[in-house]
Amino acid sequence: MKLLTVLMLCAVAIGCGYGSHAMATPGTAPSITSFNPPNATAGGAAFSLQVMGANFGSQAVVTFNNAQMSTTWNSSGQVTAMIPQAAIATAQTVPVTVTNPATGGIYGTKAAVSQPMMFTINP
Repeated sequence: MKLLTVLMLCAVAIGCGYGSHAMATPGTAPSITSFNPPNATAGGAAFSLQVMGANFGSQAVVTFNNAQMSTTWNSSGQVTAMIPQAAIATAQTVPVTVTNPATGGIYGTKAAVSQPMMFTINP
């Protein structure tokens, strides 16, 4: 009887997938094609940066010079980020990326980040 119980428990555990979990699959990587405005002036006012591209998820986040910005999803091809005045205080060229965050735990998707596109802050 004990052997039968053990065998039944093993069969149920294996049948339920115990010990064999699917890993999160790679997410769809977004891509950036352009910005509007295409550049900014150092010391200028805060502004909205439209980022155009493809595969932007509804929870996509724009990273501007390695800092996450408040981001609004407009469509799978456009997101808008609020860039604060402090982020454009100095003339330089900074990387901009878009990240589609991970979803759904072990059965969801992994975060996916676009290749960086450079944004120019003119003197």
